[in-house]
Amino acid sequence: MSDGLVVASSRLSFAETLERLCAALERNGVEIFARIDHAANAATAGLGLRPTTVLVFGAAKAGTPLMAARQTLGLDLPLRALVFEDAEGETRVAYNDPAWIVSRQGLDAAAFPSVAGMAKLLAAVTAEAAGAPAGG
Repeated sequence: MSDGLVVASSRLSFAETLERLCAALERNGVEIFARIDHAANAATAGLGLRPTTVLVFGAAKAGTPLMAARQTLGLDLPLRALVFEDAEGETRVAYNDPAWIVSRQGLDAAAFPSVAGMAKLLAAVTAEAAGAPAGG
């Protein structure tokens, strides 16, 4: 994962995956700041796009210490997750690994405990949204 991109396959439909991701984030106390429906935006321009939605979310307690150390992290925070339907009709969830984001900005992820927490949360809510079997 040298490019920092994490992509997970979902066993569920696009709509169910997206709704489960929203619910999992909110249940974990993470605020959803924006929901960007790229397919709907494309349609308003007369263009077609498979279902593609970005969620923008975060928590000030986790992100603020990072931005205080390197304000350019404001380009990468709050976090985002992309739920999309690929060309084969499979639903996927993608996000940038928080440790990669911080490293890209020239900081040591190990120096910020919130980074590991962000990564753990993203993995957990993605697995839940994707309908992963319990414990795996």
